[in-house]
Amino acid sequence: MSEAGDFIGRGFPFPLRIDARGSMVLVGGIEELERSMAVVLSTAPGERPFRPLFGCRIWELMFEPINENTMGLMEMYVEDALRRWEPRVDVEEIRCLPNPDSGEVHVEIDYVVRQTNDRRNLVYPFYLIPPTEDEE
Repeated sequence: MSEAGDFIGRGFPFPLRIDARGSMVLVGGIEELERSMAVVLSTAPGERPFRPLFGCRIWELMFEPINENTMGLMEMYVEDALRRWEPRVDVEEIRCLPNPDSGEVHVEIDYVVRQTNDRRNLVYPFYLIPPTEDEE
């Protein structure tokens, strides 16, 4: 394995997979790194009993309106979570691009892999619950 591979490491994919020999599949490199980032973003703080602070506060915004304030908070929460829980990357920029009709927000994350100085982009889909016609 290269130095970059050693730095990034190997881990279990999600969902877990079994190979043809019956062994657990491991992923490495950028795939492992991006899956790790997705785990941070998809975990709400308090969800893991033995790591109650782990995760991203973005889940607090699930029922908030789709507006500039909510997008700003989403960007801040994603940046805070990745800076705290994913030390292998430097986050350069985060953009939240909402679709108010569907409630989907694409969280675009520009980052650099620290060991290799490789610039990358990850898009994480997040869904806000849009108000019903009665609530508007």
